[in-house]
Amino acid sequence: MRMTQMLVRSGLTVAAAALPLTLTATEAVAVNTAINVTTSGTTVQVTTSDCATRSNGSMGNASLLSSGQANFAQGRQATLSGTSTSQAAAWSNVTTGTYTVIVVCADGTTAGTQSVTVSPVSSPTISATATATATSSASPSRGVMGGMGGGTKDYGAATYAAGGVLVAAGVGATVWVLRRRAKPHRL
Repeated sequence: MRMTQMLVRSGLTVAAAALPLTLTATEAVAVNTAINVTTSGTTVQVTTSDCATRSNGSMGNASLLSSGQANFAQGRQATLSGTSTSQAAAWSNVTTGTYTVIVVCADGTTAGTQSVTVSPVSSPTISATATATATSSASPSRGVMGGMGGGTKDYGAATYAAGGVLVAAGVGATVWVLRRRAKPHRL
């Protein structure tokens, strides 16, 4: 009987602590899905599905703002093109740096804003290699294949929400144990 009450109380505590975290995580996902900005070399592309309505033959415009620019009109503008389900704009020959992409639909609403970093394009280099003789040993051709490991993975909102639930459960269990230890034992 006592174990059942304990499980019910701790389950309600975990559920109450996890609810705000879950609601916050779903709100963050909804904000970030309006536009998608990608880079490939010196080309920046933005896609959206929010500007489906045409006005005067246009679906809207997108602007690429560099760090010194403050509003939509100052940026490098491109017209959105596409269908009612997907619209896109692209800029080519973009120099290295951090930019902000803003998409404004033909009806005047802002579909979204997102930052993007354009990295320098690396060109392959040719280097001379020594040939191995019978008395010397050859070195590996590619060296150690090290990487970033898990440092570059972008986790989704569900992963963060699950982690938040686990943290909240741990905090709730700790509070319960400390409160239980503080009470005098009754028979």
